[in-house]
Amino acid sequence: MERFYRRRIEQVRRRLAGAGADALLLTHLTNILYLCGFSGSAGALLVEPSCVSLFTDGRYILQSREEATGVRVRISRGPLLGAVGQHLRKMGRARVAYEPSRLSVAQKSELGRAAGRKIRWVGLANVVEDLRAVKDAEEIARIGEAGRLASEVFAEILPLVKPGMRELELAAEVEYRMRRKGAAGAAFETIVASGARAALPHARPTEKRLGKNELVVLDLGAILAHYCCDLTRTVYVGRAPARVRRWYEAVCQAQVAAREALRVGVAAGTVDAAARRALKGFRLEHRFVHSTGHGLGLEVHEEPRLARGQTRLVQAGNVVTLEPGVYVEGVGGIRIEDDVVVLADRTEVLTSAPREFLEL
Repeated sequence: MERFYRRRIEQVRRRLAGAGADALLLTHLTNILYLCGFSGSAGALLVEPSCVSLFTDGRYILQSREEATGVRVRISRGPLLGAVGQHLRKMGRARVAYEPSRLSVAQKSELGRAAGRKIRWVGLANVVEDLRAVKDAEEIARIGEAGRLASEVFAEILPLVKPGMRELELAAEVEYRMRRKGAAGAAFETIVASGARAALPHARPTEKRLGKNELVVLDLGAILAHYCCDLTRTVYVGRAPARVRRWYEAVCQAQVAAREALRVGVAAGTVDAAARRALKGFRLEHRFVHSTGHGLGLEVHEEPRLARGQTRLVQAGNVVTLEPGVYVEGVGGIRIEDDVVVLADRTEVLTSAPREFLEL
């Protein structure tokens, strides 16, 4: 694994050289994990031309020794950003890049005071995020394992989806069973939305009990070996009317169209447009209120975004969700979501839960 971290650091250094910066300060913990393996809750990583320093506190002396690869660990007795600033002050005049979306105004001021006036700060966005968007074989395998785990849990909880079961109870069962199978936890708050509440794309589970003759949206994700999956299925409790079956078929076709459009070299917005065209054929495009998908990895939302107007080109190694949906106020909603990896000559689906319409 050490060679992977070393390669990633060298990629960051090349980006720094291109930007004319002498060092890069990273404060987003996920980016730190990606570059050196440290998973603690307090840390700052400083990438310089000849060394990499991890700043953390006394709680992580042992953990940093076990996890952090290819870095010099610096244990701070005071505020971490103050320690980073004092280190930078010793560099003299230097251009130091930072993640502008990851530092608050107060944190930036603290750094500036500690580092002194000889440090020139350069905002450099998405240096590590762009690297993370392209997964290697090991990362793809981890996401695939998480996807298989989530698919198994979905199959296990289907017998529990019945009238009288509360949404909160179902969500708790999902997360309990994911942990029993080895997940570190849920990648996001599990969504169980039934009846009219299924029309809320990001509904939180409530005390509501499932009723007869209504849609139920189940959106779940597991974290396994630090990597996330994201799976959504929609079922019907009872016998579905013709219009609901038609909506489900429309969403199925939209997902198929998106996958057919997903390939190396196409703009991310093109994939989104393909899903919308399929829904337009059913006169349901106005019922699709979010983007078609997003990147997936150490975080549940990464680049690329499969959304309107996105010109970023799809690359081999991208892992994305494909999750078109239809939402009808007062009735409910339907979403079908799978995780898909883009390879040089094809795509592969990493989630295996059944996609046929299930009436329970």
